[in-house]
This record gives sequence, C-alpha cells and structure tokens, in this order.
Amino acid sequence: MDVMGIAKLATSIADTGLKQEVGITMLKKAQDAQAASAAALLSALPQPQSLPAHLGNHVNTTA
Repeated sequence: MDVMGIAKLATSIADTGLKQEVGITMLKKAQDAQAASAAALLSALPQPQSLPAHLGNHVNTTA
C-alpha cells in the first residue's frame, strides 16, 4: 500500500466515526424530544374522577 492509500483509509475511518457520532447525537436528541412530547401528552390527560371503593378492585377473567 502506498502512503496516499494509507492516508485515504485513515481519513475514511475517521470520517465514518464522526458520522456515527453525529448520528448517535441526533438520535438522542430525537428521543429527548419524543420523551418531552409524551410527557406533555400525559400531563394533558384529564385527572380520573374518584370512584366508589368497590369499583376497580376485581377483574373478570371468565367473560
């Protein structure tokens, strides 16, 4: 391998690493944005009304 080939290979490897780092950073930012959106949606839901104590304690699994 000549010197130029080695230099091109090294540059290519460094460029690939940089592209991966940028991709990972963008993915993390997108995940953070989605988490914020999900939290906003959950906080926008109406609060449940208080139900009588006997409701919601049992699940009918035979129906």
